[in-house]
Amino acid sequence: MSESLLKKEFKKSDVERVRNLVKKDFTAKTKTQLGYRKSSEHHTEGDIWEENGKTWTIKNGLKQNITKLDKAKSASRLPLTCPKCGGPLRHHLAKKMYRIHGFCFDPCTVEYESSLRKAGLFEQYEKQMMQNNMEGFLYDLELWLKDKISEVDTFVTEQGDVEDWKHNKKQYEETITKKVLEYSTLVRKRLE
Repeated sequence: MSESLLKKEFKKSDVERVRNLVKKDFTAKTKTQLGYRKSSEHHTEGDIWEENGKTWTIKNGLKQNITKLDKAKSASRLPLTCPKCGGPLRHHLAKKMYRIHGFCFDPCTVEYESSLRKAGLFEQYEKQMMQNNMEGFLYDLELWLKDKISEVDTFVTEQGDVEDWKHNKKQYEETITKKVLEYSTLVRKRLE
């Protein structure tokens, strides 16, 4: 058995690795490696740049993505304090009044409405607020009804009769629009 059964040659890096293991030097490198290093750009607060098809900025020291919905997000946020008086928005009506007027309920909205009462404009203001609420409600109602008509082809009444709405969708939409307009004119007359 003088002949060696191992016919494979060891590379220099393999021999170095075994030497390092025997010496218990587990962190020693046996190869020199070259590679790609990404160039880094330094950005400061308020910079806006584009990277990988996205727009980025730095706000309050944090890298943030700029999206199409940023304006909607900022409009839906409720601040901690009133922008007019600086008081906290803790009242249960604060969120609603902030959405309507842009300031808190107590004292800002209360003072605003009392100044309207003193000037004799409160009734007009109240009527306008109620009309706006009713128009929004009617708009939502009309959209909901049109959506229901478009998604339903057949309808079963409470009496068990099956109605076919496939052929009469246009007629139903016209009827709904007519009824909503009648209702809205009736409501506007009552508000006047």
